[in-house]
Amino acid sequence: MGSLVDGVWVEEDDVNSSSGSFVRPESVFRHWVTKDGTPGPHGDGGFEAEPGRYHLYVSHNCPWAYRAVLFRRLKGLEDIISIAISASSRKDEGWTYLPEKGCIPDAVNGVQYLHEAYTKADPHYTGRVTVPTLWDKKRGTVVNNESSEIIRMFNSAFDNVGASGPDYYPALLQDEIDAVNEEVYNYINNGVYRCGFAATQAAYEEAFGKLFDTLDAMEARLSHQRYLVGNQITEADWRLFSTLLRFDIVYYGLFKCNKKHIYEYPNLWNFTLELYQHPGVAEITNLDHIKQGYYATMKRLDVKGFVPLGPDIDFTQAHDRERFPTN
Repeated sequence: MGSLVDGVWVEEDDVNSSSGSFVRPESVFRHWVTKDGTPGPHGDGGFEAEPGRYHLYVSHNCPWAYRAVLFRRLKGLEDIISIAISASSRKDEGWTYLPEKGCIPDAVNGVQYLHEAYTKADPHYTGRVTVPTLWDKKRGTVVNNESSEIIRMFNSAFDNVGASGPDYYPALLQDEIDAVNEEVYNYINNGVYRCGFAATQAAYEEAFGKLFDTLDAMEARLSHQRYLVGNQITEADWRLFSTLLRFDIVYYGLFKCNKKHIYEYPNLWNFTLELYQHPGVAEITNLDHIKQGYYATMKRLDVKGFVPLGPDIDFTQAHDRERFPTN
């Protein structure tokens, strides 16, 4: 890992509490793109939704970045928001943008390392450099680097300038979506990282227990309804899916989340298959890069950095979720 300190890249940073638990630092850039440029829930105003104005920095392997890539596809924003996709084989100074199969070098700022864009926005920036990062070409700065907020912007801010697709955060379901998101984020999305990056046995075992208790709860929830919030697909489903897709091919082995595979949960597994087979999703999902991006670059967890050949998982096999009605 690494971070910027007063605009200078340093290779190590501490992500564990005194008890050994992994603690994810808060994102720093928290402005919002809105339909008319007025301020969002927080941050400064002036970021109006306009075609061609914004640029998205991502990586194939990162589940947080994957959320943003998903919503860019699901909401028909690919001709509206440009993209740069980092290399998965190396992280010389954090997220590295070089020509590599399946990747897209940065054509807006021409940076090799994402931290160069951060110091362009703020020469004295201190903090982590993360994907997804949403860049404003007009003002020459970072808008936001918090994935949960970026997907909310993508879901609705661009509706008047060419976005398409359903509303994944409908007003009548927002309270329930938020409640599910909170549980899934704390114990599954971030829970796998709390297992993988725990610095003590006790911290690992605590995270491990909460992870699988919550997976059991989501399995039960999906036993009587098609999606996490009733019978229509919402933001909550895509947020869980981003982790489930990576679970058996990365987290089960590398992060020691090895009590059960997702394919051993009938409802979670078929739910994962359905979402992977949703129109457009497979085309923006690079399973090889997901494995390579974890195993080859996380030497803290796997010293050799060998990319495993297995498991051989077919996400295109038939699922059974049609047994539930949809809205």
